[in-house]
Amino acid sequence: MEYVRYIGNFISFFSGLIIIWGVIISAFQFIKNEFSKNSDNEKAMKRGYIRASLGSYILLGLEVLIAADIIDTIAHPELNEIIILIVIVFIRTFISYFLQKEIKEASSH
Repeated sequence: MEYVRYIGNFISFFSGLIIIWGVIISAFQFIKNEFSKNSDNEKAMKRGYIRASLGSYILLGLEVLIAADIIDTIAHPELNEIIILIVIVFIRTFISYFLQKEIKEASSH
């Protein structure tokens, strides 16, 4: 079952790449927006879209990370690992729920 742990580690790494990619894209969009000749209202609206976009990358990264944790627990199904997984999934689901809610609010403006 050691190969399952490697798969879990790869997926964890990939989730980090998703979040980093989202940060890079959002940073470029933010800089481009701030130096544009748009009005302050247009810039504020664009920042809302950038924020929603970054949030979606973070949300996707968290969901992929949950999958990695589940795979890692399959590799080592000890009670302690299962309890840790439940806590981690609960925390990440809680964060994901409110992040998704915030993304919807930011997208609707």
